[in-house]
Amino acid sequence: MKELTEEELLAIIQSWENLALVVRHINDHPEHLEALMKLSFDDSEDRNWRAAWMVDKIHEKHPELIIPYLPVMIDFVFTTRNAGKKRHLLKLISLNEIPQEKMGELLNFCIDTFTSAAEPIAVRAHAMQALYQIALKEPDFAGELIELIRQEMEHHGSAGIKARGRKIIQKLTRLSLPSAGTGGKRRKS
Repeated sequence: MKELTEEELLAIIQSWENLALVVRHINDHPEHLEALMKLSFDDSEDRNWRAAWMVDKIHEKHPELIIPYLPVMIDFVFTTRNAGKKRHLLKLISLNEIPQEKMGELLNFCIDTFTSAAEPIAVRAHAMQALYQIALKEPDFAGELIELIRQEMEHHGSAGIKARGRKIIQKLTRLSLPSAGTGGKRRKS
């Protein structure tokens, strides 16, 4: 089958009716994924966020196709101003293992994003989830993250932030914090 050009793909994704077809096409022809990824990482047109949405949908069925793009995705999320792309890309980042070499920079970015009242709720919630993924790899950060989440729930807490925040605090508490009466030893999960 003929590979879709970026221009053809851009024209096709403008109609919502075509989105499921494109996702199915890329699932069946992963060799055409490169054009979709290029659109996802292109901020020249606001409507390119639909490409990021499609990447998210492809990831649901075939994460192995998207994971190789994770380092580029992380670099791109630092620079994009498109809230739709940020939402989808932070979701994808939070669902996968974060490369060690990107962890520090991503940690700072996600803290800034999560604590920014100017960011949409969904973007902040996915940044919080990425911070949770980092805390799983860096247990010393867990206590700080719990406090950060509590602070945000109190001062900028929408229903979505509070619901996700409570779940993450509960998971972090179970996984990493010493409990009273254990002499500072971790509890077994």
